[in-house]
Amino acid sequence: MKYLFNAAVIAAAILLGSGATAAPASQDKKAQGAGGRKPVVVSAKKAVPATQKVAVKTQPQARAPQKMATKAAPQAAKSAQKSAGKSALALAESAHKPIRRISASDFETGRLALGSASALVIDQSTGHPLFEKSPDAVLPIASISKLMTSMVVLDAKLDMQEVISIGEADVDTLKGTRSRLPVGTTMTRETAMLLALMSSENRAANALGRHYPGGLPAFVAAMNRKAQSLGMYHTRFEEPTGLSSNNVSTAHDLARMVTAAARYPEIRTFSTTAEAKVELNGRIRDFGNTNALVRNERWDIGVSKTGYISEAGRCLVMQARVADKPVVIVLLDSVGKMTRVGDAIRIKRWMESASLGSSSQRS
Repeated sequence: MKYLFNAAVIAAAILLGSGATAAPASQDKKAQGAGGRKPVVVSAKKAVPATQKVAVKTQPQARAPQKMATKAAPQAAKSAQKSAGKSALALAESAHKPIRRISASDFETGRLALGSASALVIDQSTGHPLFEKSPDAVLPIASISKLMTSMVVLDAKLDMQEVISIGEADVDTLKGTRSRLPVGTTMTRETAMLLALMSSENRAANALGRHYPGGLPAFVAAMNRKAQSLGMYHTRFEEPTGLSSNNVSTAHDLARMVTAAARYPEIRTFSTTAEAKVELNGRIRDFGNTNALVRNERWDIGVSKTGYISEAGRCLVMQARVADKPVVIVLLDSVGKMTRVGDAIRIKRWMESASLGSSSQRS
């Protein structure tokens, strides 16, 4: 009887020991905040150095690690392990696949419908057009003109830290557009270029031309000479802002201009800066980019410029990397505020679809 009692005690102890589970250790880690472009702080006396790359990439949002439950169904664990194994295998295999070069023949232009009256997508690596829609139509280009304005200033090798002022002559009497730069505002030439390219400030652009050796007449003459030197034979500039509808060009000519502008580090930096805090007359003011796509982490944009006057419609030019391909995108005379952005997104999806389709056919 004593032997049976001892055996029962030992069995109960074994059962109790095997049923015990350890309490999970709690980990309380805070997720990092969503990343974003850091605003540029620019003093009225000293602007951001032209060679400094400013906020080109938006950091993706970091996620807090998920807590794993201590008790998971065996079947679910096996399924997750199997899925993870497949994902790792797929990544390993893709890392060893040769890069598929996409050619113009891979794109079906008939499948891309754009709202812009004139459009052009150029493969920069080959110079061949991937998409064309009335690319030789001569149209007003509005503030796209400011890319040429910036190139002429930089070509003249003027002192970018020289302080220039906004005068009565810089006020828009043609269209009556407003500006956040009151008459009498002073800033460096570099800051004026930043505001002209990023926020499309017309007074800043006009001041750049007015403070050019020989004044506005000499500046406009230099703009037209530069256009001719780039082979922009259907382009004409009348003033540096683009407010005049006599500033005209074609999509083909503008593709040449964007390609040339991309060779200037200052233009690449300033035109793709998302936002800046600028000290003007002792006050800090916030300025933002007129192209919302520069804030989108899905886009890798090297040069950007928007434009609008009633005669030109909404315009957008960009140098960007899409589907692992360097391209120049020109969109002119878009009706509606979002059409040009929508067209750019449609071009991106169209190129990515063509890239995926070509890869699947090859595999």
